[in-house]
Amino acid sequence: MKILIIGSGGREHAIAWRLAQEGHQIYGAPGNPGIAALGQILATTNYLGAAKSVDPDLTVVGPEVPLVAGVVDEFRAAKRKIVGPARDAAQLEGSKIYSKEFMQRLRIPTARFVRVESVEAGISALAEFSTPIVVKADGLAAGKGVIIAKDRAEAEAAVRSLGPRLVIEEFLQGEEVSFIALSDGKNIVPLEATQDHKAVGDHDKGPNTGGMGAYCDGRILSEADARHVMDTVIRPVVDATRFTGFLYAGLMMTEDGPKVLEFNVRLGDPETQPLMHRLDSPFGEVLMASATGNLAGVSLRWRRQPSVCVVLAAAGYPGQLRTGDVITGIERCGTHGQVQVFQAGTKTGAKGLETAGGRVLGVTASGPDLAAAAANVYAAIEKIHFDGMHYRRDIARKGIKRWD
Repeated sequence: MKILIIGSGGREHAIAWRLAQEGHQIYGAPGNPGIAALGQILATTNYLGAAKSVDPDLTVVGPEVPLVAGVVDEFRAAKRKIVGPARDAAQLEGSKIYSKEFMQRLRIPTARFVRVESVEAGISALAEFSTPIVVKADGLAAGKGVIIAKDRAEAEAAVRSLGPRLVIEEFLQGEEVSFIALSDGKNIVPLEATQDHKAVGDHDKGPNTGGMGAYCDGRILSEADARHVMDTVIRPVVDATRFTGFLYAGLMMTEDGPKVLEFNVRLGDPETQPLMHRLDSPFGEVLMASATGNLAGVSLRWRRQPSVCVVLAAAGYPGQLRTGDVITGIERCGTHGQVQVFQAGTKTGAKGLETAGGRVLGVTASGPDLAAAAANVYAAIEKIHFDGMHYRRDIARKGIKRWD
């Protein structure tokens, strides 16, 4: 098939890599240098225009911004097959207030919260919660619109910096799990669970980011827990919205069971990188089934070996970025542990490959067990360099301590 992939990050490079391995003809809009090595780049954000120019059999949307803006509605009006939710359903990610009130109406388990429309109301609402307190900006924030405040002073500062439209909610104790499912509006196919690492520093220290790494291992959720999430979280959303595409539930596994931290309406980043590394099913066929309402009876196969992705970030991330630093060493990573280096914030500059965003590369590998997969990733990282490069050194450590 000819497949157009919308987006320019590591998630989109991983999708392109998986589909190219299956022999599909890849187009990327606007793409990145990694995707360019796999297919043709269309340097535009006029996505429907790009589709008209190459006439793909299928389009897959990676990032949230075009989904929230209604790109799926636009493509469907033009009678083009596309994977993703309609604009109305995409508000599950586009607005934290909408999402929390949606969960409340459907009785989907989530943290207790209040919505506020002004900084003054936000400051007053803090009295309803014990610390730590979670403060969330209402709109899209590239994974950085959430502050976990340790005390009242930090919470007030968070309200002032993120306001005025906010969700303020109780802090949930437990471990985070990313649960993603693919739907055609009626039928649902779950993907393997993953665990993301949001904080910039080791041991979950420092400010939140878009994600500093993730791992995929078949032991993250038991079959019973996965069924419970499907029944109490994913299925109610699909039934209420006729959701199509990828529905991502960020979960906290609490003593009272899984509770939803947030919904995303697309594949996660960096969760996609280890997911694509482990997937052992014809992904292109499954995506087409989603776009055409034919997911009934479809299931996904996964390689036994777990996979790990570690993000290499640019100087200053997640704060004030420096870009334009030359990247070297990717070609020396080889294929030991099936290492793949997925490009995200990169560009081709005068001196070669350069940094062009906050999360620059996603180094991904597998291994016979989770510890070996992580070791393969970190061995590959030693061969890569750009000035200001920083990364977490504890990705997958929780799982390793639990199982390996």
